[in-house]
Amino acid sequence: MRATHLFLTSARRTFRAKRSVAVLVGVVALTFSMVGCGSGSSNDAAAGSVTVENCGRDVSVAAPPERVYAVYQPSAEMMSALGLGDRIVGSSFFDGEFLPEYADAFEGAPYSENNPTREALLATNPDFVFGGYGTVFAADTPNGVGTRASLKKVGIESYVLTPFCPTKDGKTDQEVDPADVTVDAIYNDLLAIGELFGVEDKAEALVAEYKSRIGKVEDAVADADRPTVAYVRPQEDGTFQICGGIDFGTQIIEHAGGVNAFADVTTTRNIYVDAEELIKRDPDVILTNSGFGIDYTLDDAQSDVDKIMKNPAFAGLTAVKNHTVYPSLFADRSAGVRTAHAIEQLAQLIHPDLVG
Repeated sequence: MRATHLFLTSARRTFRAKRSVAVLVGVVALTFSMVGCGSGSSNDAAAGSVTVENCGRDVSVAAPPERVYAVYQPSAEMMSALGLGDRIVGSSFFDGEFLPEYADAFEGAPYSENNPTREALLATNPDFVFGGYGTVFAADTPNGVGTRASLKKVGIESYVLTPFCPTKDGKTDQEVDPADVTVDAIYNDLLAIGELFGVEDKAEALVAEYKSRIGKVEDAVADADRPTVAYVRPQEDGTFQICGGIDFGTQIIEHAGGVNAFADVTTTRNIYVDAEELIKRDPDVILTNSGFGIDYTLDDAQSDVDKIMKNPAFAGLTAVKNHTVYPSLFADRSAGVRTAHAIEQLAQLIHPDLVG
């Protein structure tokens, strides 16, 4: 169990895309545009640099980044979904097998099970670090890559998925502002990355696709009873890691037509509880929240299902009695391009008669 993985928390979503476009003036510029010499992508040198706001920081590029280190699965999957997998010079820290629909775009990208040290990161010569969670940039992370400000000093820009923005650069993402943890935040991240990399059309198409898919689920379950759901990850010490109300997992549960059994936990994204607390909450449905490694599958997560189902203390749990303890990947709980997939998957489990 990797300690950093247990606190993928974030806050302060202050995203607002903004572009600074150079104005072409003069007869020479007009002449060039008339003969077509001024055409090209919206991010080329003629159009000027692109700046977006992310976690309270301006992220500026003079041209689309070419060498990206993707830390944690959501960032690598977003790059691949946008057709940018060939720009990944390093990736790390996955919690499950890659989404099949984007696997081809990621194929061949370097991968490390553990996050890089700063030295290892710099050795890949990146011009952009894309963080799928914020703690990787924390100042006190052992063997970390350094703060975003420190990376910028050596010419490397960075971005953190909005639901995982720390309250301040150099902090962990253990606490979050609930207003920042939304599905809309992921749409904004897609549009921002699309703008930074000059693939706005692709980003807009993905946002439209995800909105349509999630909207269909929401419509299907709008009038249904909402079961209580808990993400439960058995720990070696006998406790259980639980997804709190301000974690992105709550968004998945709610959009799928459920209620987080631990929705009242609003001080941190993840907490650890004993068996008694889980029995007290008695969720209707339990998801195992399992994972570790790029080859980890739902079949591997079955072992966590067995730990819950076969625990004598849980014999009276509603989810155990009703056999509604399901294997689930930690990666599916994380904010990113698999959000629509995760919502659809959960809705099929808790509302099988409504969502096919």
